[in-house]
Amino acid sequence: MFGKDKHKATNRIDSLIGLDARIEGNMNFGGGLRIDGEIVGDVTAVDDKPSTLVVSEKAKIRGTVRVSHLVLNGSIEGPIHASHYLELQSKCKVVGDVYYNSLEMHPGAVVVGQLIHMGGADNKPALLPPAKKIAKLETVDE
Repeated sequence: MFGKDKHKATNRIDSLIGLDARIEGNMNFGGGLRIDGEIVGDVTAVDDKPSTLVVSEKAKIRGTVRVSHLVLNGSIEGPIHASHYLELQSKCKVVGDVYYNSLEMHPGAVVVGQLIHMGGADNKPALLPPAKKIAKLETVDE
């Protein structure tokens, strides 16, 4: 309860993918990563270390993203798994399902896919109670 949060966001950017850079292949990182360019492949944060991914307005990722903290203002084509916190800024576009624990979504953000809340310590989708069936109303002619 009073121990350090191992999923705490890092405020420091350790690595930068520049605006004119294009990376093809999967990428693993720890700490803070800012992407201004393009990545074709999966982007994954190293487990058990604080990590933050910042995707700027002109950045593009085509692949699966798995991080603890994500601040997105660019575009991602593929599923997103944000185990702790996700911020969808006003110019972002996501084409794919979004799995999150805590979500902040700004006006203008676009998600073409499902928003799926991951609840509990096991980080599995939180199940909602089943919807009640609506009884079919029949009209009676008089």
